[in-house]
Amino acid sequence: MGEKCRFGKRYPHLFSPLRVGNIKMKNRIICAPTSPSMIDLNGHFTPEMIAYLEEKALGGAGIVTYGEAIVHSATGKSHNKQLQLDAFGVRQGMTEAARAIHNAGAYANIQLSHGGMYGGLASVGGDVNTCQTAYGPSDMMMPAGQVKEMPKEMIYEIIESYGKAAKLCKETGFDMVQVHAAHGWLFSQFLSPVWNKRTDEFGGSLENRARFFLLALDAVRKAVGPMFPIEARISGDDFTDKGLGLEDCIKVAQMIDDKVDLINVSCGNHEDPDMFCRTHPSAFYKRGVNVYLAAEIKKYVKTPVACVGSLNDPAQMEEIIAGGQADVVELGRASLADPYLPMKAYNDEADDITPCLRCYECFGATGELEMVKCAVNPTMGEQLSAKLRKELPKRKKKILVVGGGPAGMEAAITAANRGHDVTLAEKSEKLGGNLHPAGAAYFKKDIVKLIHVLEKRIARAGVKVKLNTEVTPDYVKEFSPDALFVAIGSKELCLPIKGISSDKVVMAIDAELHPNKLGKRIAIMGGGLVGAEGAIGLHHEGKECTIIEMKDTIAEEVNSFYRGGLMPEVEKAAKCLVHTKVKEIVPEGVLCERNGEEILVEADSVVCALGFRAPYDKVDELTDLVDEYYVIGDCKKVGKIYDAINTGYYSALRV
Repeated sequence: MGEKCRFGKRYPHLFSPLRVGNIKMKNRIICAPTSPSMIDLNGHFTPEMIAYLEEKALGGAGIVTYGEAIVHSATGKSHNKQLQLDAFGVRQGMTEAARAIHNAGAYANIQLSHGGMYGGLASVGGDVNTCQTAYGPSDMMMPAGQVKEMPKEMIYEIIESYGKAAKLCKETGFDMVQVHAAHGWLFSQFLSPVWNKRTDEFGGSLENRARFFLLALDAVRKAVGPMFPIEARISGDDFTDKGLGLEDCIKVAQMIDDKVDLINVSCGNHEDPDMFCRTHPSAFYKRGVNVYLAAEIKKYVKTPVACVGSLNDPAQMEEIIAGGQADVVELGRASLADPYLPMKAYNDEADDITPCLRCYECFGATGELEMVKCAVNPTMGEQLSAKLRKELPKRKKKILVVGGGPAGMEAAITAANRGHDVTLAEKSEKLGGNLHPAGAAYFKKDIVKLIHVLEKRIARAGVKVKLNTEVTPDYVKEFSPDALFVAIGSKELCLPIKGISSDKVVMAIDAELHPNKLGKRIAIMGGGLVGAEGAIGLHHEGKECTIIEMKDTIAEEVNSFYRGGLMPEVEKAAKCLVHTKVKEIVPEGVLCERNGEEILVEADSVVCALGFRAPYDKVDELTDLVDEYYVIGDCKKVGKIYDAINTGYYSALRV
């Protein structure tokens, strides 16, 4: 890395101050508006939500933003659990949140939002307790139900509610507000020439369609005063025939240029499954894919511009600011994977930033669990309990960790940082375990980064690493550990299919790591996540793939958000045969049965991606030798990276 440099000198533009209204940002990093479901049924902040925001501020960002606070609950609540700015008793939690952010060193921002028609329709975030009627710009029938044209009286009532909400935010200690006019919510709906068919002053020309948004901004400005910072989130392109293109988005930006202090340029539509993974870019897009929209809009306005787009590399952020593409970078999922990203970049410790894998575990958890979690950050969503520091162990223990995959590495790092004498034994020649095949495809390079980050933490923690070392019962007896961690992973399933021993058959891990072993035409047995992602990677290598799956869905186990980005790529990469059973591997390929008929999938190579199984016999053989043991990762229960990191971390805290 060359000469050591400290205190932001490696990224001088990223860590230069910026005045926005009456606040002076210490750097150009904002934690973007995120709104996990840690809100109570009264529409109030919970202590868990406040601790979540507080940690982002502790991590060094200049501003921390809470997302999608609803200004008019009777019509605009689009998610099952949202902060409701017109709810009785909401002030206490808001005040506590703003104080927590301030005390941790950042400015507090809050996004003012309204779901428009999605306040009364089942949506991605809301399927229960929706508003009685769905109000949008015009009468229309949506797949989820009937939408009524919003009466003019209601429009003015909602405009007033924006002013009241902004005043409340200022009074409870927030330093700025953001008015949301993107992602298919209220103002985005009114801006749409497809959805907005009104003939009054709120429909017709772009100026008329923008009127609702502009009047709301005026109401906010009147409520907060001339110097209080207002940020507006707009689209740079809706990327849909229902919304605006870049040219019209530039015009909207020019309309608000004199009304706001920061223009946040996003894109897409939260409620359009095809667009969700562009609004929140999936792993199939390059990092910073949406930055060019902010760069283009910046050419036409004098107001500072913020960009988004799955940014997590401070070097890229520095380039964006230094090159004049944007004045500010806003980080969403990157600040969940590592809330301390800004501080680490400032302290020249970028090599310790935990990379976001863009797996959407965070989004999935908000719906499924009504909280937030992260595949690579075991304390995400657990910040409140993490604040209660565990006592350091009274006795230094001699610990043996068996297995150098993500679970074993995380356990070794955590135990060593708690003061224990830790040895990690790995039977292969390198650490990482199944992260290596998982990160082999062209779109999974962040997993490779994760391996490097964990390797560096292993070294910094002083863990003794023994590679090419298979731990046997005799090894454990000779080592005589005070505590044993068993993290030996799982074994690939190879079912008793006729012909499975053919030279044509290659196990999935081997295929991912060595695609050169495969012929041109590939049949993939198993359409779970491994088979689906494998097909995409192999197609990228020039292979012709067919996925054979017994169930009726490919990658059934994957959360809906990741599926939104995954399945279009799978469909481009492979022919998918569902409801299809493998009968036999034959010289010509794979003989299958589908709908009672026998079919042949011609293939030069057959990839076996039929799942994994924990080696319980080996686990028992090792754990029976010691009094204190912990079984972690796939050998406890086959799961995802989240499960490996989580079990490794929390098990090590117990020693």
